[in-house]
Amino acid sequence: MQRSLLSLCAVAMLTACTKEAAPPPPVGVQASVLVLYNQPKDTAAFEKYYAEKHVPLFASHAQEIGVTRVELVKFAATIDGQRPTLYRMADLRWESRAALEKGIATPGFKAAAADLANFATGGVTILIGEKTN
Repeated sequence: MQRSLLSLCAVAMLTACTKEAAPPPPVGVQASVLVLYNQPKDTAAFEKYYAEKHVPLFASHAQEIGVTRVELVKFAATIDGQRPTLYRMADLRWESRAALEKGIATPGFKAAAADLANFATGGVTILIGEKTN
């Protein structure tokens, strides 16, 4: 029994290792702006403003900005169960670095960026990145 289980595991591993590598992800989301929000002074006030004002403001300019995908993440804890330094993250995506640069130069993006001062009381870090996989 133990020998057949080992043989089965060996066949499974060999099969997994000999399969062709997965194709690369489709082209279309190549550049990003990550907005990292630190813990705000008042999380309830942050959430209210974020949901009722900031997200709708950004969404109303999304077409002008040319963003292709937006993911909003709220951090619950660190991996070891501690309170995280970061509170939220907005991951904004564009098809290319050129599209990102065009998008962040628009009045709509500038309005959304200026709005951060109205609710991001813990501070914010904004990073530009490029997809590497």
